[in-house]
Amino acid sequence: MFITLEGGEGAGKSTQARLLAARLRAAGHAVLTTREPGGAPGAERLRELLLSGEIAWSLPAETLLHFAARAEHVARSIRPALAAGTWVVCDRFYDSTMAYQGHAQGGDRAQIAALSAMLGIAPDLTIMLDLDVATGLARMAARGSPADRYERLGADFFARVRAGFRAIAAAEPGRCVLLDADAPVDIVAARVWDAVRARCAP
Repeated sequence: MFITLEGGEGAGKSTQARLLAARLRAAGHAVLTTREPGGAPGAERLRELLLSGEIAWSLPAETLLHFAARAEHVARSIRPALAAGTWVVCDRFYDSTMAYQGHAQGGDRAQIAALSAMLGIAPDLTIMLDLDVATGLARMAARGSPADRYERLGADFFARVRAGFRAIAAAEPGRCVLLDADAPVDIVAARVWDAVRARCAP
């Protein structure tokens, strides 16, 4: 099974991906945990270019760079893992491009959808971790680590990102489950596990 976790900054995607992978391993499954942008050597190089803020990319170039990284990730990591019978738990996938570059930055959503389709792969389950913007920003500030280019964008931007994720979840209820992430980590983890058990029968 291919499971993705999506949501805005501070929603807890990385933490929940790690906890879900541990739960799946405890249930006897081989699991690959991975992330986007990144997840393969070439894709990680592109991640550095995208997140550093060193280059002010045009929106079309930024979108295509995300998909170049994603195509490499799919070819080098995701497809081989799935072919070997390994579950894949991924922190972000193409929904993030639709939410960030499409909804929040005003990019061409039809083009993003077409590029997503060209990958020839879709998650079996996408868990959208929904969190109000103020709480997400407070969680980011509490990390104490340097903010990347996206994390430095303002509350209005993140409100559009959140609206984008919610719109995606509403449009694709067969694939997406929207979960309230404004709760202690263990409670959110239980909600994630319930969604995986209901949709994927691990």
